[in-house]
Amino acid sequence: VIAASSFSADSGDPGGLEGSPDEMVLIPAGPFVMGGDFDEERPRHRGVLDAYWIDRYEVMNELYAEYMQAVGAPAPKFWNKSDRFHSGDKFPRHPVLGVTWFEAKAFCEWKGKRLPTEAEWEKAARGGREGFAFPWGDVPDRARANYEGQGTLPVGGFAPNDYGLFDIVGNVWEWVADWFDPAYYGRSPELNPLGPEEGKEKVLRGGSYVDGIGPNRVAHRHWFPPNVQYKWLGVRCAKSQAEAERSPQP
Repeated sequence: VIAASSFSADSGDPGGLEGSPDEMVLIPAGPFVMGGDFDEERPRHRGVLDAYWIDRYEVMNELYAEYMQAVGAPAPKFWNKSDRFHSGDKFPRHPVLGVTWFEAKAFCEWKGKRLPTEAEWEKAARGGREGFAFPWGDVPDRARANYEGQGTLPVGGFAPNDYGLFDIVGNVWEWVADWFDPAYYGRSPELNPLGPEEGKEKVLRGGSYVDGIGPNRVAHRHWFPPNVQYKWLGVRCAKSQAEAERSPQP
């Protein structure tokens, strides 16, 4: 159990995991500015969120393996690939990849969690900073995230953002709960927005190892049909503070 306010960008050991692979961070309630300068990122707008928990790490193969064994869920599409980047059974600390939105949702629910909303994801990624392109500032930095790479890397290998979240950009795209609508920001409610009521594609956030630096900006929005299986799609779970109070602490 970690309070977001207890971290700085330089805290901890960026060379590996700190604490449990299933650890969550409490993001404080309050306002933030969401959005950016490009197309579906506009307009920038104020959002106000209740406090919530979000996974400190992207979901790893070792945790997904526990889920598969517990409920008999099938392996993601790329689980048994022989190369070093995609073999889930051989690389337990790499992020799980190839999961559909439905598989990501089912995993989070098995853990007593849920997918974060798009607004929750962006507030968490910004780490309490306003107006910057990346969690660390405005200057691209290959020493801060896994982008333009050859494959996934073990989680926790880069310094966390100011909320103590690792790999919040880069490594794998992360599914969120919301349906995608390019015009949604123009009518988004200020308080705890949940996204459109329906749609054809689900939103992904955070960029991945296959992308250039642009999609790794914290405001960037990406979208795919919820049933696709690509080797750069992963997941990070969340839980509202009220949900956490009704169940064991994260």
